[in-house]
Amino acid sequence: KKKNSVVNTASLNKTVSVFNSGLLFSGQVLPSECLSGLMEVAGDPNTSHALTGSIISLLAQFASGGEAKEALHSSYNFTGTLAAIIHCNRTTPEEPLVLQCLNVLQRLTYNVRTLHCASHIHELISFLMQHVQSSNDDIVKACLGLMANLCRHDISVQSHIKSQSNVKAFYRALINFLGHNCLTVVVFALSILSSLTLNEEVGQKLFNAKNIHQTFQLIFNITVNGDGTLTRNYAVDLLVDLLKNPKIADYLTKYKHLSVCLSEAKYLFNFKPLNLLSVQVMELLVSLCSVPVLRKLVCEMVLRPPAPRLQPGTRKCVQARGSEPSLALVHWVTSPLDGPEQCYMQALSLLAELFEEAIDSSLCSSAQSFVELLLQEVLVLLQSPDSTEGDQLNCPSKKVVSLCISSQVCSEVVLKTLELMSHLRQQMPDMETSFYRILQDQRMVTPLSLALTSNCREHVQVALRILFEAAPLPDFPSAILGDSIAANNAYRQRVGELSIRSSSASEDVSFMGKSFPIMHAEPSGSAYQSIDSLIEKLQNGAKVKDVHMSEIIDVYEQKLSALACKESRLQDLLEAKALALSQADRLIAQYRCQRAQAEAEARKLASLLKDTERKKEDLQTELNDHLLEVERLKSDSQQLLEHNGRLQAVADQHQELKGTYNQLLSRYDKSEGMLKELQAAHISLTQQAEGLRKTNEGLKLQQERTLAELTEKEQQIKGLNTDVLEKERIITGEQWN
Repeated sequence: KKKNSVVNTASLNKTVSVFNSGLLFSGQVLPSECLSGLMEVAGDPNTSHALTGSIISLLAQFASGGEAKEALHSSYNFTGTLAAIIHCNRTTPEEPLVLQCLNVLQRLTYNVRTLHCASHIHELISFLMQHVQSSNDDIVKACLGLMANLCRHDISVQSHIKSQSNVKAFYRALINFLGHNCLTVVVFALSILSSLTLNEEVGQKLFNAKNIHQTFQLIFNITVNGDGTLTRNYAVDLLVDLLKNPKIADYLTKYKHLSVCLSEAKYLFNFKPLNLLSVQVMELLVSLCSVPVLRKLVCEMVLRPPAPRLQPGTRKCVQARGSEPSLALVHWVTSPLDGPEQCYMQALSLLAELFEEAIDSSLCSSAQSFVELLLQEVLVLLQSPDSTEGDQLNCPSKKVVSLCISSQVCSEVVLKTLELMSHLRQQMPDMETSFYRILQDQRMVTPLSLALTSNCREHVQVALRILFEAAPLPDFPSAILGDSIAANNAYRQRVGELSIRSSSASEDVSFMGKSFPIMHAEPSGSAYQSIDSLIEKLQNGAKVKDVHMSEIIDVYEQKLSALACKESRLQDLLEAKALALSQADRLIAQYRCQRAQAEAEARKLASLLKDTERKKEDLQTELNDHLLEVERLKSDSQQLLEHNGRLQAVADQHQELKGTYNQLLSRYDKSEGMLKELQAAHISLTQQAEGLRKTNEGLKLQQERTLAELTEKEQQIKGLNTDVLEKERIITGEQWN
């Protein structure tokens, strides 16, 4: 079984390598079913990485642009398939398959709105937010580029990102990328930050008046001198988005290097062949023209002739006519429609803005020669094709006429040109005559009918303005215009009815087969043959009794007219059936694609169901544990209530003790005050006692000295008394003697 799987993989890989876009996107049922099968194989987790990579490489070749890219994105949900592959390999982001899917998604989602409800988009956004800080620079660059595509002009994606819990860490990572050495990474980070935070506090700090000039300088440097077209595209898109903010547009008008940057940017007009960068440069210039001050600068850059320069090796001044932006605009407007269709529309819009600015200004004389050159080319394209050149494929008028039947965008170009001629018909000689002659051309019916039945309000308004000019003209084909409008409305109604029955496409096919059974019969040929034979017989002299020849001819002429009407009706029914069959084929292809998507969603829902059942069992176990915990908590709460009662009693006792304590504290304060007073009195008395003691000791010493002196004096007196007595005794004795 494993061997057979390897053989099948090798065979399928070989078959995938020989497919081409013309076969896969032809609109037929079998190629559409094959493409749906490829999507299913690529989205199957059991498919080998080699086969999945081969399928993605094949489909990535068609994702560069055009109808194939639109079909892959909208009809076959290639974006959801790639997101599912990334989600299945989210644990191994270093796998080459993951990087391949990221790069293809970046190309597929550029300038395309991604449905927020598509499968695995939320998981993809989470993956991108998680891996923008990867150590692999290629993964970081791919994640940032894809995130920039998803965030641009998609409010639902922006809201989803802002609702994530790690959005602040994501903002910090993006701000850190602003100092990265790779300019592509810096532009990606700026684009994401402008989409998410331009009207928030973070964005006001990043794009304030202090920092915005550095951002302008970076964007213009990348736009003019960038090496890679990818980085230039994102830089131009970033500036266009920033200019939609009035505050930033005002900052740009005050940017001192703006005129120099615009002078350098004029060389981007000469990019050939026309590519996506040309379209974006035109869009940028149209955005600049929305600001009056900037529109004047752009007008001077485009319409003012360049200064003469010296030719190397000579002293002659030459005019660099080949590099003038005005000539490049003329070339873009009048060149064959083999480039991006939006570029021609942007060029016409830019011309309208420039001419409006140039009127009654100093650039009017410079614009006059440019207008003459432009009108000559436009008149050549709008003139009727020459009979001698009608069969040549390179005839410009032939191309314009054929494209104005076949292309909605070319019809818009014709209407824009007519509107421009209407504004300039009074200023230019012979312009009014050419304008009215073109309006009476029957080929103008298709552009007018397409615009009048368009869903775009601007196209309808332009067509009505032109119709008001054309309706009074004598040769204006109003009846043909009405038939064309009715046909367009009928076609829209038929498409709407068929799209309503898209859920039962197979029943629609059988219904169409039953509704028009007469398509396979051919009554008109036999009827014409019988009528021709009868007329021939009548003309050869065949006699019909009781009927005049003229009456018979009138009858058969009426029958011929009825049969012609019936044939016309049958032809309309045949065309309607063919349209219904093609619509049914497309609906069957969409049904098969939707079935593949539904099966993928069913597999996803099955896995989610298994995860849900497992989570349910886990939650049931957790619920039982929680019930036991609740019972335990009830007993604990009862104990806590009892303990709370005891604590309340203790609290009451505490209040009583607190009152007693306050009384004792007041008594203590009073006693402490008395103690302090007594201590002060004690200290005073101690000092007095010490003084008295010292005085007493001094008096005592003085008394002792006085007593000693008195004793000594008393002894002296006693001695004197003794002497006196001795003398008296001597005297007395002498006397006695």
